[in-house]
Amino acid sequence: MKFAPALRALANERRLQILDWLRDPRKHFREQADGDLVEDGVCGLLIAEKLGVSAPTVSEHMRVLTAAKLVRAKRIKQWTMYKRNETAIAAVKRSIQAGL
Repeated sequence: MKFAPALRALANERRLQILDWLRDPRKHFREQADGDLVEDGVCGLLIAEKLGVSAPTVSEHMRVLTAAKLVRAKRIKQWTMYKRNETAIAAVKRSIQAGL
């Protein structure tokens, strides 16, 4: 795994906040019409709503997190759902703790 994209993704306070919220989506997001918050992930529009930003802004944050493999994107109907990639996050944590 390449860690530079992950480190760049984690260098943004809003992306860190999104990752924290996605750890426990039922606690941080209202129910959504399509898809399960835990099984399928959280709709990008709910993330934008919670952050108080536009859909294009949250799309860019999610693009960076997805490119770094810290989250997984899944399409359900016209929505994109986002879910943490716990395996990748754990690998980044181990690398940081080991001093890269």
